[in-house]
Amino acid sequence: MPKTKYIVLAINPGSTSTKIGLFENEKVIFKTSIEHTPEDLKPYPDIKDQYEFRLKAVIDTLNKENIDINSIDAFSGRGGSLEPCQGGTYIINQLMYKSASEMKIVKHPSALGIVLAKNLGDKYGKPSFCVNPPDVDEFITEARITGIPGVYRESRIHALNQKEIAIRYAKKIDKNYKDLNLIICHLGGGISIAAHRKGKMIDCNDIVNGDGPMTPNRSGFLPAKAVLKMCMNDKYSLEQIKGFIGKNGGLTAWLGTNDIRKVHKMIDKGNQKAKIILDAMIYQIIKQIGAMYASLKGNCSAIILTGGIANDKYVRDKIKSYCKTMAKIVSMPGEFELEALSAGAIRVLSGLEKPMIYTGKPVFKSL
Repeated sequence: MPKTKYIVLAINPGSTSTKIGLFENEKVIFKTSIEHTPEDLKPYPDIKDQYEFRLKAVIDTLNKENIDINSIDAFSGRGGSLEPCQGGTYIINQLMYKSASEMKIVKHPSALGIVLAKNLGDKYGKPSFCVNPPDVDEFITEARITGIPGVYRESRIHALNQKEIAIRYAKKIDKNYKDLNLIICHLGGGISIAAHRKGKMIDCNDIVNGDGPMTPNRSGFLPAKAVLKMCMNDKYSLEQIKGFIGKNGGLTAWLGTNDIRKVHKMIDKGNQKAKIILDAMIYQIIKQIGAMYASLKGNCSAIILTGGIANDKYVRDKIKSYCKTMAKIVSMPGEFELEALSAGAIRVLSGLEKPMIYTGKPVFKSL
């Protein structure tokens, strides 16, 4: 009889933690976040050198939970530092492993997910997978072009959670993701608002390079000439400007906090500035939704709100007041990255999805 139950270990390394989850099909056996202090990581100035440290942390945690590693059917890692690729569940081949372990494209701990999954899989004789890595790029050509030849918009999306939410919603309404047009709004410290057309993320704001709405800690879109003036002004260093774009902009720059709950408390105390800034962020989110609606030619099955900020009723109600005539508004708060890593592996193991093969060839060539 073919196997119907699969146990998968999902591994999601971040800057200060390694999140792991053990799943039996859709059932969570356990999930935890292994925290890493600055002192823990100080001996490893190069991120790729953290591998042995993080591997030991994972093994120690599994042993503490009395998990027999031999009972695991597959290992699934987050991934990163790959050439732009199509979405899906990838078998971790040697080419993918090499790219992630060398981190020549992007230096980020998420790439260690591939390294950890592959090495654990090889050691225990089990398959290893990478599901919808941060490098997923399914843009249509028109979405890439800017007004300067040689400068292109890049696909930088919360791909793992975006795709998982899309698949979950499709299952919920008894449809296939590849048959739907969706706008998915991942609302967190970073905000990605993507147009999903028949199973492909054809357009989205760039969450890394300063595109789209401002967020709790990122500037979002900025007028180009204003940024040029900042670069030439002695008031700001280049690093400070990069900080506004990547981690110190948005609500943090305006109000000194990236916590929307604290912003609401400011508003409750009569802080009108806080209300204006929060409303401005929501307004920019709504404009991005409108742009994605246009990219789908107005044919949209649902607008889905996910991420931590989707828990905020004020934000949800504001978005609904503007967008309710576009499509059904659906709230699916939180993030499901570990679940997504496991689910992708299980779809392949059970034959519901064909595995993808990483080729290292970018999906788009410059014009």
